[in-house]
Amino acid sequence: MVTGGALVAQTVTASDSGESKPARQSATLRADVGQLVLLGFEGTAAPAWLRSLLRERAAAGVILFGANVRSRRQLRALTASLQRAAHGAAIVSVDQEGGSVRRVPWLGPSAQPAQRTPARARREAAAAARGLKRAGVNLNLAPVADVAVGPSAMRSRAFLGGPASVASLTAAAVRGYALSGVGATAKHFPGFGRARANTDQRAVTIGASRRALEGDLRPFGAAITAGVPAVMVSHAVYPAYDRARIASQSPVLLRLLRGRLGFRGAVLTDSLDAAAVQARSSIGTAAARSLSAGADLLLVGGPSGYKRVHRRLLSSARRSARFRARVADAAQHVRELKRRLGLRAP
Repeated sequence: MVTGGALVAQTVTASDSGESKPARQSATLRADVGQLVLLGFEGTAAPAWLRSLLRERAAAGVILFGANVRSRRQLRALTASLQRAAHGAAIVSVDQEGGSVRRVPWLGPSAQPAQRTPARARREAAAAARGLKRAGVNLNLAPVADVAVGPSAMRSRAFLGGPASVASLTAAAVRGYALSGVGATAKHFPGFGRARANTDQRAVTIGASRRALEGDLRPFGAAITAGVPAVMVSHAVYPAYDRARIASQSPVLLRLLRGRLGFRGAVLTDSLDAAAVQARSSIGTAAARSLSAGADLLLVGGPSGYKRVHRRLLSSARRSARFRARVADAAQHVRELKRRLGLRAP
């Protein structure tokens, strides 16, 4: 089991330690690399290895799953312990879309297809955010901004209607979360509503033309205009844009998000443990590809994956000045996200 002390140098001043400039730079690099990871863990209390990583700023925070949540009291105690370890700097994220994807069972919102007006989407998002904030969660991996087309795997999770309707509902939900001080995450860029399967289980290719996919971008543009602080990128292949790479590893698609759509917030990958990712490479290679393409925060399921990701990113950054610059840029996006969430951003 990995421990934080094995990964990040203890914070000391140069005058106290006689530490050289290269050593200080190495410690900064290791800390920046750690800030690019959100990770999962087992159990309903924070394990010692996780508290150690957070204490040493070797991880940006966590993603909570259903197995981490047992009761209101337990969840508040868990998130409080995470923040104590992280000195108030931990991103605590959760998939609380509503309906079948709801990690905190006593909170809303309702399933997105039931939210048929912007007023309701905003109201339900605000109410869910109030409950999440009381529980110590500061980033929701919702709303789903996908436009469900045909027999979509997202049909039960997405807002109803075409691009204009979904764009309006997505923007309303983003504003609702902001009202109650919880960050929203628009997903799954550039649109996963045409998928027939989940990338968690297998590789997915969305073969629509670029013209058809233009409509799928509209909800993400609306979310960005509404001030969404984070966007999650899918693991599907979109040959109309990039025949060779999944979206989370595609510089073409991430330039589209940053350039044409003008997004300035944090870009998250979907889970790097997904089958669609693992079929192409090791988790460490996938992390390096996603970061190089322009992603900022990498979702990792647990400590073994974290260890491989951290080692690969650190070794790549030490070898390549260009990769080091991308690490620094991504870490800055994470710090800005933390500030927007009301967290400390050292």
